[in-house]
Formats: sequence, C-alpha cells, structure tokens
Amino acid sequence: MKRPGQIALTPFPHTDLSGSKLRPVLLLRPASTQFDDWLVCMVSSQLQQLESGLDELVLPTQPDFAASGLKVPSVMRVTRLAVLDGNLLTGSIGMIDKSRLDNIKERLGRWITEAKFA
Repeated sequence: MKRPGQIALTPFPHTDLSGSKLRPVLLLRPASTQFDDWLVCMVSSQLQQLESGLDELVLPTQPDFAASGLKVPSVMRVTRLAVLDGNLLTGSIGMIDKSRLDNIKERLGRWITEAKFA
C-alpha cells in the first residue's frame, strides 16, 4: 500500500528526458483521485546538489534515518518533481516521519507560491 512519506524505487527521468535512472523517490501525495498516480520528488546521495532552505537532508544521525531505508546520507530534491503511475514504483524501501514530510510539503508550497521570474 502506497502512502505519503514512503520512499520507493523507480526509474526517474533525467531533466533533459535523455533517459532515466533507478533511484529512490519520496511519495509526497496522490496526484489523482481516479488513477494510481503519485507526486514524487527525487532522492539523491549527491549532497552538494542541496538547494539550501528548500531541499531536505536525511542524515544517519537523525531519528528516522534507519526507517527511511536509505543506505547513505541523502538529499530530498524538492525541485525535482514528477507525477508517476503507481505501477512504476518498484518497491518500498522505507518511510520518513510525518513531521519531516510536513516540513517538506510546507517548503514546497512556499517555493511554488513565492517563485520569482527574471
């Protein structure tokens, strides 16, 4: 059963659509009431890609790290979003706690509404 806060594996598309890579994603919320579609964000071990004040670091010293199923320190890339069919989610590896998920959603909402264009 899929639910928000779950970390699953899926082929995640590159931003230039040149291909995809099997990687963990964070399930943010169902994207449809009619279909098994999910809004997800990419999870990466490339900590240098962190967008400060927006992305979320998941570190081994944090209480929900073990439950996340992640093997190494990781960053939840809040600006790397996709809507994926639930059938593409090849397996659950873990969960983050509700307070972390709520903080990510709050930052995502703020980022969307405060985005400034050049």
